[in-house]
Amino acid sequence: MGIQIFGTNKSFDTKKTERWFSERRIQVHLVSLKDKGISVAELESVINCLAKETGSKEEALQLVIDKNAKDYSLVAYLDESDKFNKLLENPMLLRQPIVRNGKNAATVGFCPEIWTNWL
Repeated sequence: MGIQIFGTNKSFDTKKTERWFSERRIQVHLVSLKDKGISVAELESVINCLAKETGSKEEALQLVIDKNAKDYSLVAYLDESDKFNKLLENPMLLRQPIVRNGKNAATVGFCPEIWTNWL
């Protein structure tokens, strides 16, 4: 099982997520959005996984955007394709944590009920 957590050290939900997996002795790979960001392929993979559950890529894209982010206004009124590029430029606009289980499953936020099904 290859669990990846995208987040920052200051995010309480990211810390809670790390602790949740640690308590179950599941190794995770933490990727700092502040230091490394997220690649095009990784963000596309997350959006595709979320689109399976929401029904559309537009809704999935809205899920990954943090509406409480300080710079939310940078993406609020952009086209869908422009939002994707803006998220790549400024990964701190992403809702945290983003948790990926391989390439077929992903969640945004603290979702232990979904992660339990992954185990």
